[in-house]
Parts: sequence; C-alpha cells; structure tokens
Amino acid sequence: MVQYKVVEVNTVSDETLEEALNEWTRKGWRFEGIQFAMRESSKRPAMAFVVFTSEVER
Repeated sequence: MVQYKVVEVNTVSDETLEEALNEWTRKGWRFEGIQFAMRESSKRPAMAFVVFTSEVER
C-alpha cells in the first residue's frame, strides 16, 4: 500500500526546497513531485507543496 506525505513550503527558495527534499528522503520517503501556488502579482511562487510516497505493509 502506498502512503503519501505532502510538505508545505511557505517560503519558496532553492534552500527551502532542498531542505524539504533532503529531510524527507533521509527519513525514507521517495520524492514524487512539486506543485507551486502562484500569486497573480508576482512571477515567483507564493508557496510549494512537495509530495513524497512510501510503501507501507498491510
């Protein structure tokens, strides 16, 4: 069975994304993707959601 983990990153930068990726992959989670939430008034993302998965035995 697949278990999902979604991590919200409120301040989007290369450092904060690297921190989230390194922290959760170190804990055994597998990176699946990133979804960015954009502001209309800016070209930079307002926040990001980083998605991880892990296999869980039933």
